[in-house]
Amino acid sequence: MKRVFLIVLDSFGIGALPDAAAYGDAGSDTLGAVRKSTAFSAPNMARLGLFHLDGVPPLAGGPDSFAGCIARLAEASKGKDTVTGHWEMAGLPLREAFPTYPEGFPEDFCREFSRRTGRLLLCNRPYSGTEVLKDYGRRQVETGGLILYTSADSVCQLAAHEEVVPVEELYRCCEIAREMLPVGRVIARPFRGDAPPYERTPRRKDFSLEPPGETMLDLLRRSGLDVVSVGKIWDIFAGRSITREYHTSGNDEGMARTAALAGEDFTGLCFVNLVDFDMKYGHRNDVDGYAAAISRFDRWLGGFVPQLREGDLLFITADHGCDPSTPSTDHSREYVPLLAWGKGLKRGVNLGTRGSFADIGKTVLDLFSVPNRLAGASFLDEIRA
Repeated sequence: MKRVFLIVLDSFGIGALPDAAAYGDAGSDTLGAVRKSTAFSAPNMARLGLFHLDGVPPLAGGPDSFAGCIARLAEASKGKDTVTGHWEMAGLPLREAFPTYPEGFPEDFCREFSRRTGRLLLCNRPYSGTEVLKDYGRRQVETGGLILYTSADSVCQLAAHEEVVPVEELYRCCEIAREMLPVGRVIARPFRGDAPPYERTPRRKDFSLEPPGETMLDLLRRSGLDVVSVGKIWDIFAGRSITREYHTSGNDEGMARTAALAGEDFTGLCFVNLVDFDMKYGHRNDVDGYAAAISRFDRWLGGFVPQLREGDLLFITADHGCDPSTPSTDHSREYVPLLAWGKGLKRGVNLGTRGSFADIGKTVLDLFSVPNRLAGASFLDEIRA
């Protein structure tokens, strides 16, 4: 029995990529920002090698050696969004970035979308998800319309009060937008409350494009292996080639589900996305909240690693950055960490800086001896004992 637990700390970047300035992200460093907080504590990730990665300053008083296998990964794709990052780590880098809408969505789209949904559209410009509820939430409740907004990423977001627009109706509207727009994701953002400030509910749902080519998930399933998704992995890959899925309301539920799966028998991949780092803290410029969330994950990790069996492999990585200390509330173009651990792996191996997230997918497929022509370069021989 072989199991891979691939855990994505959504937005946990570790420093600006060389082309970050072209994305408006020069100097971004998500880890660098949160480690300064008094709420930050990550002894378990430190033991695995987090502070021995290329470009990451050592931790004062931290361990001189490390127990994992580590690498700093550069993003080969154009872009800095969730879908692009996950598709690349699954072996499908994108040559062209998804379109963005810094001036809002075109009038012809808005007109036709409003006709097909039968609803007034509000806002239609880039906006912070929390600020847009402050400025447009009351009008949405009064009119029954939809708050339409975007960000620096390729995303269309639709927000509505659950008691005014039922969640299933909001999902239907998102499906219509999905048919009409080439964005990476359409996201349903239901909210609740009697008056401002309104609060988002856990019933967010992402509607992604289907990957335009083969991915690690397709090849694993075709080979008869399990592909278990936790969090929004199902949404990111439009459900394709996933054998079992668990939607979650946030990090705590995602970690609990992953720990439960470690106690089950399966052969294949458990692909996990922990979204709170990005959704609750990065986009809201909450440095201390982000740091505290990393600390909670690290404490959980200390209990999870002993659950791993012979033949198990743990990967911890990220899909992009979202530096909460910068004026921007958008994702940032950053390197991401790779921390690997398993009873059958070497200790203290630094793979340096690698050119693509796709090396992860290539290595997973190599572990299961699945032939493929996906992008990336396997590092399995370098880390296997």
